[in-house]
Amino acid sequence: MASAWTLDDARILVVKPPEKDSVTLSSALDDDVYDVIEVSTADAALESIASRSVDCLLTAQSFPKSELTGLGLLEAVRERDPDLPVVLAPADGDESLASDSIAADVTAYIPHDGTEDETIEDCRTAIERALSRGQTRRRRRARARQFEAIFEDPETYSWILESDGIVRRANEPALAATDASDVLGRPFQDLPLWQQTADGPAKVRGTIERAATGAVAHRELTQVPADETCVADLTRTKSPSGTERPEAVRTLEMTVRPIRDESGEVDSLLARATDVTERARLERDLRQSEELHRVTLNNMTDTVLITDDDGAFTYVCPNVHFIFGYSDDEIHEMGSIDELLGPDLFDRADLESAGVLTNIECTATDRAGREHTLLVNVREVSIQGGTTLYSCRDITKRKRREEALTALHRTARQLLYAETDREIADIVVADATDVLDLEASAAYLFDTDENVFRPVASSMGMERLHGPVHDHRATEDSIPGRVFVDGQSRFFSDVHDSPSLSNPGTDLRSAAYVPLGDHGVFVVGSATSGTFDEVSRELTDLLAATAEAALDRVERERTLRERDRELERRNRQLTRLNEINEIIRELDQALVRAETREEIERAVCDRLTTADRFSFAWIGTEDASGDRLESRTHGGTSEGREYLDSVSLSLADGSEPAVRTATGGEETVVLNVADGLREEAWRSEALARTYQSAVSIPMAYDEFTYGVLTVYADQPGAFDDMIRAVLAELGETIASAIVAVERKHALLSNASTRLEFEVADEAFVFSRLARQTDCVLSFDGGIRQREDGVSVIVTVDGARPDAVAAAADELVAVDGARVISFDRDAGDSADARGSDGNNELGSESEVGDGVGGAILVDLSRPVFALQLADHGVVVRSVEATPSSTRVVVDVPRSVDARESANIVSRVFSGVELQSKQTVEQTTSGDFHTDLRDRLTERQLEVVRLAYYGGYFESPREQSGEDIAETLDISPAAFYRHVRTVQRKLFESIFDEITLPATSTDGIE
Repeated sequence: MASAWTLDDARILVVKPPEKDSVTLSSALDDDVYDVIEVSTADAALESIASRSVDCLLTAQSFPKSELTGLGLLEAVRERDPDLPVVLAPADGDESLASDSIAADVTAYIPHDGTEDETIEDCRTAIERALSRGQTRRRRRARARQFEAIFEDPETYSWILESDGIVRRANEPALAATDASDVLGRPFQDLPLWQQTADGPAKVRGTIERAATGAVAHRELTQVPADETCVADLTRTKSPSGTERPEAVRTLEMTVRPIRDESGEVDSLLARATDVTERARLERDLRQSEELHRVTLNNMTDTVLITDDDGAFTYVCPNVHFIFGYSDDEIHEMGSIDELLGPDLFDRADLESAGVLTNIECTATDRAGREHTLLVNVREVSIQGGTTLYSCRDITKRKRREEALTALHRTARQLLYAETDREIADIVVADATDVLDLEASAAYLFDTDENVFRPVASSMGMERLHGPVHDHRATEDSIPGRVFVDGQSRFFSDVHDSPSLSNPGTDLRSAAYVPLGDHGVFVVGSATSGTFDEVSRELTDLLAATAEAALDRVERERTLRERDRELERRNRQLTRLNEINEIIRELDQALVRAETREEIERAVCDRLTTADRFSFAWIGTEDASGDRLESRTHGGTSEGREYLDSVSLSLADGSEPAVRTATGGEETVVLNVADGLREEAWRSEALARTYQSAVSIPMAYDEFTYGVLTVYADQPGAFDDMIRAVLAELGETIASAIVAVERKHALLSNASTRLEFEVADEAFVFSRLARQTDCVLSFDGGIRQREDGVSVIVTVDGARPDAVAAAADELVAVDGARVISFDRDAGDSADARGSDGNNELGSESEVGDGVGGAILVDLSRPVFALQLADHGVVVRSVEATPSSTRVVVDVPRSVDARESANIVSRVFSGVELQSKQTVEQTTSGDFHTDLRDRLTERQLEVVRLAYYGGYFESPREQSGEDIAETLDISPAAFYRHVRTVQRKLFESIFDEITLPATSTDGIE
């Protein structure tokens, strides 16, 4: 019989033993309806099932030589494949085998209890039923697997509910989301998951009731946290897949489907919930984006228009009034794009070819009649009947800015070649009209000397509207002053609103005041209020910044030029200084070699005028009368002598530079002889000989002037500070050289002038000491120099030496004093020294009534003898009494006695010359000089102290040990020095005696 389950491609595995009893199995499949595979053992059957696909198994019960029976094969197959149809056809079955087979889930059991034909037919029928039943079971199991796959979807919450909403089953994501172990058996609407949604339980209950009627019910639920704690919990809630959800609010989409039984009745419900938070967010973002686009289109400055092929408007952007001033309805009423943007805006063929045309520049007039420059993009579209989209951008300001920047660029190029501040101001003011399109402009520059702003340039428009512009103080009382002080630009819609307006009558309204750095202020304006928009402000600042940069450049260049001039001036100074240094080196060499004052003065004048360094130089001193200057020497042009003869050198009324220096004792500088030409006669004489500047310096040493040196140059300003300082130092050097030469002459001269002075200087140390001790003090000129002063031996007459030494210790000019000796008449020498033999003096009863002796006095600097010696004046003796003081000095014959007297009068006050005489040495090899040359300072000091200390008296007033103790040396050293001096003294005497006799007529 035909059956729907009889398929040509069904594969039947037949397991039959080779015995005759199994012929029934083969006969049942003889029609070649199925694809039959025959095996003879159970093991072979298991191998076939494992290696190939089998749709049905037909097996006998017993197999020879096999432990496994048909029932055992059934059980083994069920372990591997529970759905494979198995037909058991035993040759000798019974009820027990049938029962066991059914228990083992056999598909069909066919016993041999009829005829063979009946058995074959039963077998065929059983195979067909088995194939049909197996296919049904496989289909159901496949559906079950599909259901399980859907039910266990990790991205979806799934529940199986009773028709009344009781939870029968839940998948793992649903269990994890509810976080409850007692979900099963609870009403679905009472689950914790729905308690966090607004009206969640009620909405869920309604959805279940709808699905129970047989309809598929949908519901979207949004979880809203009740408080911050819930928010924190929700932020940690996991999605069905287990990922963290950062959102505090979740959106769930729930679907409840009815499940019907075989009768079509609703048996149960399938509830599924999917987290659609992201989709909801995207939908929300989409709605917000659409709203943003609507707001953007309403508020952006670009205007979008859409037309059809005929140019009629199909869409007008709501912001069309930004550019054109019309509403969108008014634009629609125009009818065509040509009415708005003009015809022939673009070539239609070009648009069809390219699809889009960009940056088409055109002009359009708005509702108020103002002209705008537009940049239009045209694109082919297909939007609600529109075919052409126009995007219009207003570039009027940008176009204006570009034109202004072009004009500003021209201005900047002109400023590159401007060389003065005024020229820059003129250019900026002239170009302000083109750059800013404003008729009034002016520039103020700051005058640092007077602290005011001066208007250096103004336009005709400024003159017309404002009138003449005036100076302003650099204070906050005026608008320019305030702007300059705080450095901040000020823009006025109406300048009359400013309380600092200095001219209320001005016709200016809009005005801008912009600082030009430290240079001044730029002013620009017009007669219309409110003309300074964003572009105008920007361009005004740019123009002012360009002007400021140009002013900075000019100032830098001016500073560089001044610096270059200063460097050039300094280079000239250095060149001249090098020349002066060369002169000084030459003079130093000449001064070192000079033997006389005349040679020094001659060398100075010659070196200063060599190689046209200076035109003329001369040295002058006071004449014998002290009334006028006389020239000692001069050098330079031959006209110099004539000049000196032609000018007055009188000290009483002369104005010549040398005379002024001689009378004032200070440097005299004449930078330009031509100044005051008619006021002083010497200037005309100097100019006649091309002397245009002059300097005169005193030649002074230790406050004593040895004359004046005057130098003339053939150009004005030749003697700057540096050269004058060098020449002033040269004056001191010349005076010092003269002093050194005279000192040398004083030592080497065979003849000298002896001068005796009466000194009434109460501050003189010997005069004060003689008055205080009422005695006579004498000093023979011998001194010993110390580091901070000198030591001198003073003879005392008429007073006790110890009293005089004590009084000397109290004087500021004395560092210390000690007794060297007493006169023998003053008492026994040994008693005076005391019983211990040292240099201590006894009491008055011990020394007797006589007075006199010698003391050693340490004088602090300055010491009068050294001061005089510096100028070649040698002190021979000093004698001071309570009423007067006499000082005797020797000066070399080469030194003017009058000059020497002046030197002494500078050292002492109240000096009066008492006598003057010439002292001649007997021989060229002076005995005293020869002896001094043989002795050292230390040897001379030792014998001098021994002499005045009474060592050479008979009997000796002091022993050698006493003198050595006074000198702070050992007795052996004292005796060695004394013997050395005695030997050198005898050598000098015998050398003098043994000189060959000089033959003189009339003298034997």
